[in-house]
Amino acid sequence: MLSIEKLRLNCEFTTDMITDFIQTQVNGAGLNKAIVAVSGGIDSAITLALSARALGSDRVRAVTMPERDITDDRDITDVMELTRLFDVTCDTVEITGIIDSLKKSLPLYDPSDKISSINIVPRVRMIVSYHYANMLKGMVMGCSNKTELLTGYFTKYGDGGVDLMPIADLYKCQVRQLAEYLKVPDNILRKAPSAGLWPGQTDEGELGIDYDTLDLIIYGRELKMAPSAISEELDIAQSTVEGFFRRVDANEHKRRMPLILRHRNTLGI
Repeated sequence: MLSIEKLRLNCEFTTDMITDFIQTQVNGAGLNKAIVAVSGGIDSAITLALSARALGSDRVRAVTMPERDITDDRDITDVMELTRLFDVTCDTVEITGIIDSLKKSLPLYDPSDKISSINIVPRVRMIVSYHYANMLKGMVMGCSNKTELLTGYFTKYGDGGVDLMPIADLYKCQVRQLAEYLKVPDNILRKAPSAGLWPGQTDEGELGIDYDTLDLIIYGRELKMAPSAISEELDIAQSTVEGFFRRVDANEHKRRMPLILRHRNTLGI
């Protein structure tokens, strides 16, 4: 039977596994720091917490990137509380000017093209994150979870443009479990998930489904259950299940490196 309880984590084991992964990868690359773009949301909160556990707080740099008239003041307050909790230095980079300049400079820019316009924002955040990584000899930590990655709910070469994805094999419900274990502040735990792309934007509103149900649809797909069986178990429309199945398939290109056309035959290899 599909239930959130089936996705219950052993949080101690998971924490040890992820911190070992971060430590091994950053140290193995000969780098000094982990760079974490912190939004005030739960995903970046546990990525920051895990990075600090793995490397020590002095080897982690948090960067928060608010936008004028978009970013909620509560998010900035939550970021400051979080970075104090985990004793991590945090820089604030206000990115409104960068975004406005790009929009004015880009050929074919059309504000009515919502997807094109919105995707500028996470790609600017990626550029800022890598600026810090280059200057501080650091590795950029991704904050995407499994549910977002499989449904393509991220921007290619935006929030998907990172060096490591420590929590990318955790469903959203598992992220919440781990956040409780890591003692992430309640105000972040209770907050409606949002990419912060426009005022009042929420992930679940944009996806058209709550995360727990979406987690179970994806879990059922991994168990190779038919859409009709998932629909019956979760008491939702089969068309909804089939729609997310198609979405996972359609976004495969966002989850892999660019394809390379090999020319072995022309070289006689």
